[in-house]
Amino acid sequence: MSDRLPPLTALRAFEAAARHMSFARAAAELNVTPAALSYQIKSLEADLGQPVFRRLNRAVELTEAGRCLAPGARDAFETLSAAWRSTKKLNDSSVLTVTAGPAFTSKWLAPRMYEFAQAHKEIELRFLATLRLIDFNRDEVDVAIRFGLGNDKGVYARPLIKEWVTPMMTPEMAKEITTPEKLANATLVHDDSVNFFKAPTDWTAWATAQGIAIDTEHGPRFSQADHAIDAAIAGAGVVLGRVSLATRALESRRLVAPFELGLISEAQFRFICPLGNEKRPHIAAFEAWVMDEIKTSTKFVDGRRLVDARDLV
Repeated sequence: MSDRLPPLTALRAFEAAARHMSFARAAAELNVTPAALSYQIKSLEADLGQPVFRRLNRAVELTEAGRCLAPGARDAFETLSAAWRSTKKLNDSSVLTVTAGPAFTSKWLAPRMYEFAQAHKEIELRFLATLRLIDFNRDEVDVAIRFGLGNDKGVYARPLIKEWVTPMMTPEMAKEITTPEKLANATLVHDDSVNFFKAPTDWTAWATAQGIAIDTEHGPRFSQADHAIDAAIAGAGVVLGRVSLATRALESRRLVAPFELGLISEAQFRFICPLGNEKRPHIAAFEAWVMDEIKTSTKFVDGRRLVDARDLV
């Protein structure tokens, strides 16, 4: 039995028809006539020596041979498409697509984008704000910035920011809440985006580390960290804010962080890209810029008493 493959056009016609379970829809996708697509599939069946589709009245279904061939054909074309996209990117260093969570995109990347654009006018940045898992072989993404514990196998991953939280409020509110104990009379704003960690960095953990008793059950709750910070900026209450996301608000004194205690999260941000791509000029330039920008947030550590949240569990 020969292992010679049938023509690629015949395999492509079969893969599309098997995926759509329709000759008409497959033909439309491939921009050919249904008759031309049917001819390619008949050619494949002739090479195989058996049918891959059972033609029914106004419908088709896969035969046993078709069911055997379909998964491999689908995977092969997905792999080929991914390889083609990766190869084309080798010649394109002018566009850099970065994905990050909505909060990091809004509070960290977007406010700094102008500085990067001025320093690297040859690179056009594109942002994709999402928390979904990224497949570099499938998605049109060069770099992912992710927050979590990290299990980044088979990729280049560099730790960026060790996250920590501390109470933040408007300067006007800080005139009234001069000690941690006075938080007992304040509205506490809750950021629930970090609740899935074993070592929580929430108000209960912070109050425990501070050694005070306050009501940590009530107050507005937000599923996104940037929304919780925005609420505090608007004067809605005191947020246990993530410093990396609140850096610009602290620099402009829209928020202040008057208390010494901060909780270090077990999670951190990571810079992730396909292994080897970190050496490509536009990705290396972006990584170096990110690392330089991170240094600006370390100034808020001075004079703090930082406690690892894992020590409180």
